[in-house]
Amino acid sequence: MDNNANHSEDVKDAKPDTTTEHISIKVASSDNSEIMFKIKRSTKLAKLMQAYCSRTGKSSGTVRFLVDGERITGESTPESLGLEDGDTIDAMTEQVGGGQH
Repeated sequence: MDNNANHSEDVKDAKPDTTTEHISIKVASSDNSEIMFKIKRSTKLAKLMQAYCSRTGKSSGTVRFLVDGERITGESTPESLGLEDGDTIDAMTEQVGGGQH
């Protein structure tokens, strides 16, 4: 009987996978390159955006980040956007110019 009581305590303490604090987020660019980031669900995405720009050598002002086609801001968190482990954020380089000649 004591063993069963202890066992139920162990099961109660185990956390389901959906509540893990860190998730892996893939950032995919328009040239099909991908960089994987491990981030807390509650961390502002500004941190991920800065790290992506630093790794790729791009200026933060020239990259737009999108989830399901919607632009996201650095104030958002994976939790607020409903991102799950393994989800992808698209990084698009902003087009400058394009005027007629």
